[in-house]
Amino acid sequence: MPIFLIVGLVIIVILIGVGIYFSSSSDRAVEDRLGRYLEEEKPAQQEQVQTTAVADWVNKRVERTSIGSLISKNLAQADLKFKPGEFVSLILILMVGFGVVAYFLGSQQILSGLFGAIAGVVIPIIYLRSQQGTRLRKFNDQLGDMLNLMVNGLRAGYSTMQALEAISRELPPPISEEFRRVTQEMQLGIPMDKALENLLRRIPSEDLDFVVTAMNVQREVGGPLADILDTISYTIRERVRIKGEIRVMTAQVVMSGRILSGVPFAVFIIIWFVNNDYMGEFFKPENIVCGSAAIGLGIIMIGIGYFIMTRIADIEV
Repeated sequence: MPIFLIVGLVIIVILIGVGIYFSSSSDRAVEDRLGRYLEEEKPAQQEQVQTTAVADWVNKRVERTSIGSLISKNLAQADLKFKPGEFVSLILILMVGFGVVAYFLGSQQILSGLFGAIAGVVIPIIYLRSQQGTRLRKFNDQLGDMLNLMVNGLRAGYSTMQALEAISRELPPPISEEFRRVTQEMQLGIPMDKALENLLRRIPSEDLDFVVTAMNVQREVGGPLADILDTISYTIRERVRIKGEIRVMTAQVVMSGRILSGVPFAVFIIIWFVNNDYMGEFFKPENIVCGSAAIGLGIIMIGIGYFIMTRIADIEV
C-alpha cells in the first residue's frame, strides 16, 4: 500500500474523530451549563450525555480511576471543555495517528513509530499545561482589580453575594467566569466556603488562597470585611507588580533554557527522518551499548542544564 494512501487514511480518521466530538457539542449543552454551576463529582449513572458507545465506555472507565480525577482537575484549571475520557481518547487518537505516519515516513522502523507516538502523547499535555499557566497568570493579574471592586461594593452597602455578582458582571474573563460559577453554586444551595473551595481547586493561586482564607476567617469571627480585603488588595497588587518585573527580567533565561534543551531533541528527530542510516548507527547491534550510553548521557546533561537554568529564573516573591 502506498505511503501517501496510508497517511491520508490516518488523517481522515483523525478528522472524523474531531468531527464526532464537535458534532456532539449540541447534545452536551445542558450538561455544559450545569457543569459551569457545579463542581461536584457526578456518578457515572447520572450521565445524560448522548455519545458514541466507544466514547461512553472510555469515559466510564477513566472517571472511575484516580487518574481520571486528576485529569478532570487539570482540564478545569485550563478551562478546556473536555471530559477526562474524551481527553484520553484524543491522546490515543493522536498517538496512533502520529505513530503510523512517523512509521512510514521513517523507513518503516518501529523506533520511528515510537517517536511519533511519543509526540502524540506529549503535544496535548504541553498544550494543557500551557493553557493552565496562561489562565492562572491572567487570573492573578486581575485579582487586585477584583478586590478593589469588591471592597467598593461592600462599602456601598452590597452584601458579599451581591459583590461577587458584580465581579462576575463587570470584570473580563477569566476572573468573571470563575466568580460567576461561585455565585451560581451559591444560588443552588452550596455554602460559600464550599463554593470558594471549588474556586481554589480550579485556580491553584497562592494569592487567591490568601483571599479565600481571609473571607472564611471573617465569616467565622466577624469583622469589617471591606477593610480586610482593602489591606490584602495592596499586598496582592505589590506582589503582582514584583512578579511582573521578575518575569520580564528572567524571560531571556527561561526561553534560553527551553530552546537550548529542545534543540538537541529536535535535531535528533529531524536527522533521524532525513538521514535514517546516519542516526541508525546508534542502534546497530555492535554499537548499541555505546550508542545507548551516549544518548542517555546526553539526556542527563540536558536535564541538568535545564534544571539549573529554571532554578536561576525561579524567584520566590
